[in-house]
Amino acid sequence: MQEQNKIYIFGHKKPDTDSITAAISLSYLKNKLGYNTEPRVLGNPNNETKYALDYFKINTPKYLNDIRIKISDLTFLKNYAAKKTDSMYQGLKYMNENVIGTLPIVDDNNKFLGLVSLKDIAKYQFSGDISNLCTSYKNIIETLEAKEILKFDEEIQGNIIVASYRSTTFIDTVSLNKETILIVGDRYSIIDYAIEQKVKLIIITGDKQIDPKLIKKANTNKINMISSKENTFATSRKIGLANYLDKIILTQEIISIDYNNDINDFIDLTKKYKYSNYPVLTEKNNLIGLIRLSDITSATKKKVILVDHSEILQSVDGIEEAEIIEIVDHHNIGSITTSGPIYFRNMPVGCSCTIINSLFKENNIEIPKEIAGLMLSGIISDTLLFNSPTTTELDKQTGYKLAKIAGVDIEEYGMNMLKAGSSLKGKTVEEILYTDFKGYTVNNKKIGIGQITTFNIQEIMNRKDEYIELINEVAKNNDYYIVALFATDIIQNGSYMFYNDSASDILDNCFGIEQIYQGYYLDGCVSRKKQIIPNIMNVLEKK
Repeated sequence: MQEQNKIYIFGHKKPDTDSITAAISLSYLKNKLGYNTEPRVLGNPNNETKYALDYFKINTPKYLNDIRIKISDLTFLKNYAAKKTDSMYQGLKYMNENVIGTLPIVDDNNKFLGLVSLKDIAKYQFSGDISNLCTSYKNIIETLEAKEILKFDEEIQGNIIVASYRSTTFIDTVSLNKETILIVGDRYSIIDYAIEQKVKLIIITGDKQIDPKLIKKANTNKINMISSKENTFATSRKIGLANYLDKIILTQEIISIDYNNDINDFIDLTKKYKYSNYPVLTEKNNLIGLIRLSDITSATKKKVILVDHSEILQSVDGIEEAEIIEIVDHHNIGSITTSGPIYFRNMPVGCSCTIINSLFKENNIEIPKEIAGLMLSGIISDTLLFNSPTTTELDKQTGYKLAKIAGVDIEEYGMNMLKAGSSLKGKTVEEILYTDFKGYTVNNKKIGIGQITTFNIQEIMNRKDEYIELINEVAKNNDYYIVALFATDIIQNGSYMFYNDSASDILDNCFGIEQIYQGYYLDGCVSRKKQIIPNIMNVLEKK
């Protein structure tokens, strides 16, 4: 369930080291400033990020599937249910006290069994089999507000008979047996007759004193006995309400809603069925409570802070339903819009963590060793150890400062981290394409750009045809105008380009290539943000 006032901080889908370390670091800073934040990830961390997290002993943040408003985020009637062995009287009382006409029924393990409504109880009282009773001794005592005289059985089941005839007529004409439940006043001979016939239960009405001899005889014959303060007429009217709710439980055609469903799914459900109340269940059929359409007015948007992106395609599913309160990014301003003004920190630097380091400084918050190490890792990753053209002097100054706090040699640690991330061993071509894959929309055209860094380009070239086939398939199935994978060779300081065949003409235009081909090498091209995306955008925006 969403915690009150919780703010989620996360980077983009297919997260890289900067997006994850920035989310963790900014969350630490915000919490120090008195906010209630939690870092999250939108995908599995890559090997490079895992290396950094393991090195500085930081747990991977929890996965955030989507940010849409869920049933679990609403305020509705919870912990509201009855057991199938509760009486109709208890159910009726419970519904009246809570001013609601439907009652969910659960077993001893809180598994949902069905529903009972006020209408169901009323219908049973008027047209049900009211001559039969199946309940517990306890339920009868509670329903009739009666007193216990003798009790031998927990469960009471049998046919109800009211002693309405004169004693001689009753004894001569009415047969009693061990399945009889007798309602009778202080009529000695009828009670004595019932005891001899070993009935299941005798209910003495009118709160009358019973002859001790009869009680002793009933005790000898193990006859259950109760004293009701009501008269015979009132007792016979109320006794049916002592029955188990199980007798009238509705189990078929029940429309329920999953606790983790979106509220839009619930709204669609109410349009179709138009019921007053819907049971809310977990995946394991445990009951949470009852919800009404009016309960959606309690919905509040989840608050989020975005780092390292401002593109809808790159963000969490359902971002349009969230309240974005801040963005910290170092890319071009993307397609995400907000309903009001927000804090937006955007700087032309090589890494989001460089900006976050500035926020620590501005707020006079000391940076602990492990947070410094994570921010350093983000900077090393995004600037390729200061070799990327996106690198600024501020990135370098920040990196060396953080390395000192983290207690690491920046060159040694940086190379080890980059090597850990560049290993492609055991990965499928699909995993490699999506390791660091970002989507953009330019002039109503979708493009998807993946980037992988490597110390051994031959690992990519050996499977060249597989990459091309996958890229064409992804472009076709997802309506991408361009899909490309840039394999960046850290040693040569350049990238090899693979793309969907239909984009060849546009890409040679983007990069000024006279004759493009699959695996084309772009010398000095290592930055998606500064060298790849701007070139593509410049051409597409003119089309």
